[in-house]
Formats: sequence, C-alpha cells, structure tokens
Amino acid sequence: MESTATLYIVPTPIGNLADITQRALTVLEQVDLIACEDTRHSGKLLSHFGIGTKTVAIHDHNERQRAQWVIGRLEQGQSIALVSDAGTPLISDPGYHLVTQVREAGHPVVPLPGPCAATTALCAAGLPSDRFSFEGFLPAKGKGRLDRLGVLAREPRTMIFYESPRRVLDTIADIIEVMGPDRPLVLARELTKTFETIEGRPAADLLAWLKEDDNRTRGEMVLMVHGHKAQEDELDGQTVKTLKLLAKELPLKRAAALTAEIFGHKKNALYKYGLEQGW
Repeated sequence: MESTATLYIVPTPIGNLADITQRALTVLEQVDLIACEDTRHSGKLLSHFGIGTKTVAIHDHNERQRAQWVIGRLEQGQSIALVSDAGTPLISDPGYHLVTQVREAGHPVVPLPGPCAATTALCAAGLPSDRFSFEGFLPAKGKGRLDRLGVLAREPRTMIFYESPRRVLDTIADIIEVMGPDRPLVLARELTKTFETIEGRPAADLLAWLKEDDNRTRGEMVLMVHGHKAQEDELDGQTVKTLKLLAKELPLKRAAALTAEIFGHKKNALYKYGLEQGW
C-alpha cells in the first residue's frame, strides 16, 4: 500500500465470494476505514473474510456531505477504502462526487481492478464487444424509458443496461416497440451465482421465453442490446433534417442533389424520399 493517505476504490464480488482479489483483501485489512454503500451488507462480506476494519456509511443520500469528512480523515493521514454493495464502485453506484472532491483536494485515488457485472456479462454475450455503450438503468417510468430508447434506437454500439426483475418485461416490450421485434438481445442474470443464466434471442422471442417461467425474471440482471445495423440506403437524422430544410427553399430535385453532395447519399434516393414525405 501507498505510504501517503489514499482513497482506494475496491471492487467486491457480484455473487461468488471467491472472485475477490488478494489485493482487495489486503487493502481492506490495512486501511484505517472502509466507506460502504450499506455497512450491514458489506459487514457480512468483511466478516466472511475475518476483516475487522471500521466501517462508515457513504451512499447516494449523504455522499456530497460526507466527502468533506472523508477529506478531513485523509488530511489526518488515514487511508480509506470505498466499496459498494457489489461490483466496482461508481459503476451505477455511489462514489462519483466523493472521488471528484478527493481528487480536487489533491489526495491520491487508487482504483483496484475487479468484478463488474457489465463487462462480465458482455464477455459471454456473443455480441460485438470491440465498441460498447454502458447505459446503466433506464428510466423507471414508461414514457421516460421509451424516450430514452428512442434516442438510442440508432446507436451502432452494443448497449449494456442494468435492469430489475420488476421492470424487465416492460423494458423488453418497449425495446420491441422502439427497435423492432428482431433486435438481438442477451439477458444475463444471477452472474457468478448458482442460477446464473445467459440467454440470447431476438427481442420478441426473449420476451416470450421470459414469460414462460417466472423464475427467469428473478435476480440481478444485465440486459444487452445489439447495436443498430444501418442499411446501405438508410437515411440518418441529420441527412433528413438537411434535406427538409433545403426543400423549403429550393426545388426538391435541387435540394436532393445538394444533400447528396454533402452527405454522400444517392440523390435519386433522397429525391424519392422527399416525394414520399410530400416535400
């Protein structure tokens, strides 16, 4: 461990306790204090490994206020480990405001590698993994969720979401509505645990499969969505917007020709699209 007071970001297992690293155990044993999302939850983990380091609660509701308290402890020479309930802190978990303020105060922040449900699921999904977008949790309410999915409908990268058992069926139904029934999905649930399941199907098929057995919608979930595959003649939003603006000022053929020159599309395809839209 570093000789100066340090804030350590320590990942903990997402299910299987054997996934904790030796370095994580060493840090948790040697720091002066462990900042936990839930001290009772983390207490069980620490007890399992015989770690008696003092704990303090830092979570979504008190993180901003406790940050200065943590900085005060660091200034006194005490090192602190930050853990969440499971996985890597800050990944859809508290810690962002704390880390920002600690760094701004000039104290070192040292991240440890370790478990993360998003990347663990992606490795086994069979979806493109060279580029991906981690989206965390979708909005809980239907309209907000539909609006967000609408923004992501043409995202070309694989998308990774965290989802709850209560909403997963509604979420997949919304994906079908916005992205179509054939969009490939992979649902990973209970990763590293006894009932780990990784199931990949087109959206409509996956929804039907989940409805066949209530047990399939239980547990912690990672939902992955194949990125949008643009068709060769498909028009993106910026192209359509440009064509529409030009068509208001110019004959459609001229507007189509200029738009084709700007964006590299075929002018006949743009002209046909404009006619279909009544421009």
